[in-house]
Amino acid sequence: MVGEQRVAVVGGGAAGMMAACRAAGLGAQVWLLEKTDRLGKKLRLSGKGRCNLTNVADLRTFIDHFGATGPFLYGAFSRFFNEDLRAFFAERGVPTVVERGGRVFPASGDAHQVAEALVTELRHLGVRICLRTAASALVVEHGRVRGLRTGSGEEIVAGAVIVATGGASYPRTGSTGDGYRLTESVGHTVVPIRPALVPLVTGGDLAPRLQGLSLRNVEARLLLDGREIGREFGEMLFTHDGVSGPIVLTLSGRAVDALGQGWLELSINLKPALSEEQLDRRLLRDLDQYGRRTFRAILKGLLPRKLVDPFAALAGIPGDKPAHQITADERARVRTLLQDLRLVITGHHPLAEAIITAGGVDTREINPRTMESRLVRGLYFCGEVLDVQADTGGYNLQAAFSTGWLAGESAARAMTE
Repeated sequence: MVGEQRVAVVGGGAAGMMAACRAAGLGAQVWLLEKTDRLGKKLRLSGKGRCNLTNVADLRTFIDHFGATGPFLYGAFSRFFNEDLRAFFAERGVPTVVERGGRVFPASGDAHQVAEALVTELRHLGVRICLRTAASALVVEHGRVRGLRTGSGEEIVAGAVIVATGGASYPRTGSTGDGYRLTESVGHTVVPIRPALVPLVTGGDLAPRLQGLSLRNVEARLLLDGREIGREFGEMLFTHDGVSGPIVLTLSGRAVDALGQGWLELSINLKPALSEEQLDRRLLRDLDQYGRRTFRAILKGLLPRKLVDPFAALAGIPGDKPAHQITADERARVRTLLQDLRLVITGHHPLAEAIITAGGVDTREINPRTMESRLVRGLYFCGEVLDVQADTGGYNLQAAFSTGWLAGESAARAMTE
């Protein structure tokens, strides 16, 4: 009967480790199964190796960053939120600092420290860690989970199973979509998965010519058949085949969903701090004051050097044309391009390169107050396997930790009460 009181957690990422910590901390016997040879592989890579744990934004702002499925997280965030998370790690020797945009990082700037703090806590609490152990099937009888089978054919008896297998991005870290197959096999619906927070591919040769150029304090609008479907302000980057960087990644989920629905463009405002009239006056002043200079020289005062010649070509004005010969029509073209430089979005990088996976287990089939399945008793979910996803800034990791905490708590109480 001991096995029937066991909590089995499938997946040793951020959500799974937190779920195991919480369940064991409440007195449950916990087994943690991880298919790779190390816990927290993706967590160790997060935030470019610095681990953007969470954000100091308030609850409503947090929820807004998750879009349509955001309200599902109220239950998890009410049990364990950003300040709770910071306190959790501080108590385990990982103090945190707040950086630009409210992003929270470990003071050490080392994602490994975050992962190791969780591993140490798991060992301290007596969690049985089973590395190189994949779950191949859930065992369900009469609408209740009874355990799971591993890839080697072993059956592990458990009264509660927490699925924390992650998404399908970064497969080398172990996130290969296993959780979707497991849960579909017991009747759950999986919202079609697709990449989110992913670089976009653009048509033409502008992006390749500007590869490596980073633009700061610009505004990007995502347009579908000329209608705005998203807008962000901040930093972006040109790549060998398109665009990336924080504001592009934030818009990428909407871009992925919109591809194939019409003409998709990214409009870049290089001078968002100026109104159209103010920018026109600035151009007139420069052209009058530096009339003997070339158009290229005028542009050098307005744009990053790498963008000057491609911009002149787009404007259809020779770079060596004297500034005092620029016509009113040409000035208007320059003004328009400075505030509405367009790139056609033709695709996106593959799911394997996405920071997170959009889609996942349908949240309508999960109790948001416990993370338990509404279809199978004793089955719980947490982390990226769920159909909840946000933009960059620490929101996704907080959701992983919060849903993991709640799933672990709920499973442990069900086993120990």
